[in-house]
Amino acid sequence: MRESSSYDEMTVRNQFDRVCKLALEGEAADYCRHMVYRQNHEVMLSELSDSELGKLSTVDEYELDSQWYKVLGYDIEVRDSLIAEALEILTEKRRNVVLLSYFMDMSDAEIARKMKLVRSTVHEHRRRSLEQLKEILEGNVNEKRK
Repeated sequence: MRESSSYDEMTVRNQFDRVCKLALEGEAADYCRHMVYRQNHEVMLSELSDSELGKLSTVDEYELDSQWYKVLGYDIEVRDSLIAEALEILTEKRRNVVLLSYFMDMSDAEIARKMKLVRSTVHEHRRRSLEQLKEILEGNVNEKRK
């Protein structure tokens, strides 16, 4: 009887070995499928372009950080505090020309029509405003360096 008992024990061992091997082969196949899926569907962050990477993040913007100007019915937001401070120094007419030109992308002719001025006057206001802004902003930069 011992022979049949050892035969049964050997059969059970062989069956157990076979089940373990099948389970391991199945796990290996699942792992390989998963790795192929990851390779096809995942991308490293370093491989993304700047525009794609920009879609993954956001920056909170608060109205406290910006200055608003009302010009000819337009609400114009200036987000840079240094530029807003410099614009405050300009006369209202020059500030309006700069805001309409650079923040609303209007041409000199469009600004002249809306402000009821001559186009050359608008051009001159913009040119002088830019010179004045340059002096103001360069002065701020020099003061900060000291």
